[in-house]
Amino acid sequence: MRKRNARTMTPVRRGAMLLAVALFAWSAAAQADPRWRGEWPRTDFAKRTVVLEEIVSGGPPRDGIPAIDRPRFVAAAEAGRWLDPREPVIVFEHRGEARAYPLQILMFHEIVNDTVGGAVLDFGTTGKLRKSDLVMYDRQTESWWQQFTGQGIVGRYAGATLTQLPATIVAFSEFRSAYP
Repeated sequence: MRKRNARTMTPVRRGAMLLAVALFAWSAAAQADPRWRGEWPRTDFAKRTVVLEEIVSGGPPRDGIPAIDRPRFVAAAEAGRWLDPREPVIVFEHRGEARAYPLQILMFHEIVNDTVGGAVLDFGTTGKLRKSDLVMYDRQTESWWQQFTGQGIVGRYAGATLTQLPATIVAFSEFRSAYP
């Protein structure tokens, strides 16, 4: 039997071999990190809108930066005892209810799960980043969401978009004046 090398192969065989190697490399690249499947058994990695190689570890593990799941609110007058009037807060108002989330607290918790005006928010952190942006997950389906865009990128809701609700960043004194 004669040994063949790439120079003696016919162009058709060489093309078929290159195609097979390319398909193998593509299918291997399209797979989720095997550890993810153990960590995320409910996430459907077959449904995705991004290349999985764009998603990298951000350092902390799943929920390593814990969401605030049961935020505790106090009256503006009480909060004024520990919040400087110039302290920035994110103000969210929905269906007549207003909340102020101090940035000094959000620096340590990237997500706040809250119910405002009947709208329930329930997310956690995956511990992953895509293009230096947090990838969060919904706790119902474990679909992954790009924080900046609100796009579902992996799982049942891949391709869906979260409804953005307006919020503003103001000084605590402005919030206190508007919502005593």
